[in-house]
Order: sequence, then structure tokens, then C-alpha cells
Amino acid sequence: MASITIRNLDDAAKERLRQRAARNGRSMEEEARVLLSHLELPASGEKEETSTLMPPSPRLRGEGKGEGHSPPGQTLAGKRLLLIIGGGIAAYKCLDLIRRLRERGASVRPIMTKAAQEFVTPLSVGALAADHVFTDLFSREDEQDVGHIRLSREADLIVAAPATADLMAKMANGLADDLATAVLLATTAPVLIAPAMNPLMWDHPATRRNRATLARDGIRFVGPNGGEMAESREAGIGRMAEPLEIVASIEAFFKSAYLPLAGKTIIVTSGPTVEPIDPVRYIANRSSGKQGHAIAAALARLGATVRLVSGPVSIPDPEGVSLIHVETAQQMKSAVESLLPADAAVMVAAVADWRVESEWAQKLKKSPGGAPPTLRMVENPDILAGVGHHAKRPRLVVGFAAETQDLLANAKRKLERKGADWIVANDVSHTSGVMGGDRNTVRIVSKRGVEDWPDMSKEEVASRLAEKIAEALSPPSALPGISPVSSRHPRA
Repeated sequence: MASITIRNLDDAAKERLRQRAARNGRSMEEEARVLLSHLELPASGEKEETSTLMPPSPRLRGEGKGEGHSPPGQTLAGKRLLLIIGGGIAAYKCLDLIRRLRERGASVRPIMTKAAQEFVTPLSVGALAADHVFTDLFSREDEQDVGHIRLSREADLIVAAPATADLMAKMANGLADDLATAVLLATTAPVLIAPAMNPLMWDHPATRRNRATLARDGIRFVGPNGGEMAESREAGIGRMAEPLEIVASIEAFFKSAYLPLAGKTIIVTSGPTVEPIDPVRYIANRSSGKQGHAIAAALARLGATVRLVSGPVSIPDPEGVSLIHVETAQQMKSAVESLLPADAAVMVAAVADWRVESEWAQKLKKSPGGAPPTLRMVENPDILAGVGHHAKRPRLVVGFAAETQDLLANAKRKLERKGADWIVANDVSHTSGVMGGDRNTVRIVSKRGVEDWPDMSKEEVASRLAEKIAEALSPPSALPGISPVSSRHPRA
């Protein structure tokens, strides 16, 4: 009966029913049944209004009596989102995601892969989105006007959630064998993906390669999170980000248009490098990655597209940042150079100066009375100097000098030798507690002089440095007589 009634409603009534169903997370048919079951019938002899099947604001019992909540603000009003739903168990979360996005004023046009339809139905998705659900690259109706090209061009942002290992692999390798991948390959719009897969799949070398490729291609990531998997006794990194987390990332993307580093791409290196001696032993240093990760996060908060290349660390990945994991100095050099060109490079990583000439294939064993093995060392590539003198040199190159003596003299020599614009110098002697600690005292060395900063937390250093970078990269005439970034600190 509900479906017959809905077909007979006028367009305005249908739209009100769609909106109400979306707010309550139901299909239109389910919402109609709820409305009918809760309507208070007129008393005997009382005239029943028959002017419309859908009153402008039907009230259910209990509604408006204190248990309601204020709807979220229209933070996404007017934004056109194309939602690609991949084939994973997390696809069910997209029903809530659609509702959250529409609450905030966004229009959501869904595309479902064939596998996604095994988990949720196009009927449910379409009811919540109040739009046609696109499923077939060879649809006679949708492709009359080359629909997949039209879909790829009409969105302000494309969101893929869940982005399965299969979908990510196709994206990374330029495959276009269904509607979703054809749209992704044809689009000029920015793309945000919410990966979801088994932890072993997420950590597989093939997926790691695909992640790095997508990051270099400018794809934005939200998640995945850690926790229990759908599979029994499975846990780890691979859970799709929650709908509100995805909404927050989408809101942050659109807010970035008003941030000082919006449209800027910045490379950041962080953490130590480790240089293997044999399959068990390696040469490393005490860097925790806290300062580099904090700087990457601070730059992302100001709207930058941040490409973080990190050595092995035990701290969480910063939000809103594309991450490439490496281990050795040579791997870090290759990763950094693959990300050029960029607007700025901030080289925070503590890169090992030397490595063994040849890594032993087997674990070195000591023999009774034998002498210890001789380690022949060779110099590692100088990543900062390579970027500072590169043909695709960023407009701003910032290096770090971690010293235990002659701090300023060494930093000034490094500034000239490495081709950097600024050197952030800090004392990392054992008594300073900087290595692995949460605080830092830095000096900014440039050709214009030395700027002393007080002792601060590493988060505060990161925020202040991000502001300084934003000021340096902003056009001088962004606003007449007004600096694009309100900096409280003198420039170096």
C-alpha cells in the first residue's frame, strides 16, 4: 500500500517524504509506514482534512517534546558529492554517511559497484540520497549522453567509501572496467577515499605500493582505523573510518579553500632511517618522528596538501596527510624525489649519514676467540642537498640541523652547503631531552639572520613554523596592506 500511495503523491510531497526518510535513515516506503502508524486519527464526528496526503510538517507522537536534537549546520550547503560505494562489508555505513551529508546540505549522487550491491541495495541507497543510483557502465538510459563522463565532471568532490583493496588497485593502475573506475579515471575533480579491508590486505606489499601511487597522484585518504574486523578473531588496521570522520574530512577539504596554504603541496620527511647490517641488526638513531609528524599535521591544518615520507616510528600517523613509509636513506631519497615538484619541502628526518657497504645476507655469528667483523661504511645520499640543488627545487626548502655542539656555526654552514632557505637548528645533546621528548628549543637560521624561539612543545613549534611557511608562500599582494597570515613572530 505504501508504494502505491507514494507513486500517487505529487512531486512536492514526494520530496518532503524523501527528506524525512533521509533524516531518519529509512527508505521512503518505511517512512510512509511509520507516518501512517503514528498518525492520530480524528475523533468521531470530527472532520478529517483531505487536502493533502503529506501535511507540510507532520508531527509524530513525542516529537517536539524535548527529546529532539538540533540539526547540524549547513556546512556543506550547495556542495555536489559523487559517492562511489565499493564492495565491502563496510558498505552498510554508507547509508548513515549519506544521511549525515544530506543533513549538512550536500547533494549526494551515488555510484555502486556490482560487489557493493551484494551488501546494500540500490533501493536503500537511492531512498536516502533522493537521487538515481548509477550502477552500470553500459546502461542504455544513463549512457545516452556519455553519462560516466558527465558524472565525473559534475561533482565538487568524489568520495569512495568503502575503498576496497580491489578498487584501490584499479585506481592506482588506471583500470576502467566498470562505471566506478571509469568515472575515477575520467574525472578532474579531487578524490577522497576511505579504505576498508582486512589488516593483512592493507599491509600487503601490493597494497602499500598502490597507496604510495595514489598518494603521489593526489588522492586524499581518511582512515583506515584500527579495531576488530568482521572476520572472527581478526583485528588490526583496516576498518573504514566512521561516517562522521568521513564527513569531517569532507568539511575540512572544503574549508581548505579559505586557508592560507590551500592549493600548496608540501613534502615533509620525518623520523629516523635504519640501515641494515644483516637480517637482524641495523644502524639507526634516536629520532621519534614527533617533530616531523607534528609539522606535517600543522601544515595540513592550514590547508596544504602534505606528502609525508616517514622512517620507522611508533607514533600514530597524522590526520589529513598522505604518508609514504620507508626504512633506508636511499628509499627516502627516492620517495622524496618522486614527489617533486612541490611548493615547499621541510626536511625534518634524522637521516643516517652512513650505511654498510654491503649488507650481510645471513646473521653475523661470533666465533670463540675470533675478532669482530669489520664494517666498511659508505656515505648515504644527502637528501636535503639533493632537494636544495634539484632542477625541480621547491620555492621554499627548510632543513633541520640536529647538533650536539657549535649549533649556530654548523647550522650556518649547512644553510650554504645544502642550498636551503632556512635551517631549523636544535640542540639534541643527551641533556636536552629533545630526541624522543615532547619539547624543543629551536633557532631559525637564514641569510637574513638568526631568530631565537623559546622552549616550546613540539606541537607549538610545528604550529609556529607552519604559520611562517604560510607567510613565506603567500603572494605579497594577497590583500592590500595586510599579510595573508597573521604572524605574531618576526621573520628570520
